[in-house]
Amino acid sequence: MPAVIRFDEVSVGVDGKNLLSRVSFSLRAGEKALLGGKSGSGKSTVLKTLLGMRSPTAGVVYFNGQPLNPITVQNIRRCIAYIGQEPVLGADTVRNALLLPFQFKAHRHLSPPDSRLKDVLQRLRLPVGLLSRDCAGISGGEKQRLALARGLLLQKTVYLLDEVTSALDAESKQAVFEVFADPQLTLLAVAHDPDWLERSQTVFEMHAGQMTRTR
Repeated sequence: MPAVIRFDEVSVGVDGKNLLSRVSFSLRAGEKALLGGKSGSGKSTVLKTLLGMRSPTAGVVYFNGQPLNPITVQNIRRCIAYIGQEPVLGADTVRNALLLPFQFKAHRHLSPPDSRLKDVLQRLRLPVGLLSRDCAGISGGEKQRLALARGLLLQKTVYLLDEVTSALDAESKQAVFEVFADPQLTLLAVAHDPDWLERSQTVFEMHAGQMTRTR
């Protein structure tokens, strides 16, 4: 099976400092991978480079066989959902936050009905009543799951997660794991939670900008 994501000898440097050094790895469609390592080891740089937020100083990043460059980056981002520890929902109410991406022409054809919004919330064990709540009054863990819900509504197939279960209780975390059991979803998760280790087919470790595969 061809790789969805492939880094080929990728190095990234900023202000003379090496953030990544000759990183090579690949993920197949549906693969679940964990990216570990200490703070500052390069984990977030891997995610940002895949999103085109960092430019390689050497090597090439490929997505579905297509090299990442200023021309292809927008098409690649349409397939990828990035969810960080502190997602920005960008709207006043939860309903408006979930529907925000569908105001843009690229996503208008995917605009979901109310029943779809409720279904996605229930999958993530979020109360349907949350739709009318103000975004300013919800918890960090709820924001993380709402950001994931938005990715599902947009039919994203590749997810880059940065410690997204750090603020979740056991039941909420289980709901996230159940979503990513879907064989159609490809996952690269930065996490220190041992529960992610149990559910990952592939494990990478970052150290001083270099990557080692440990599983």
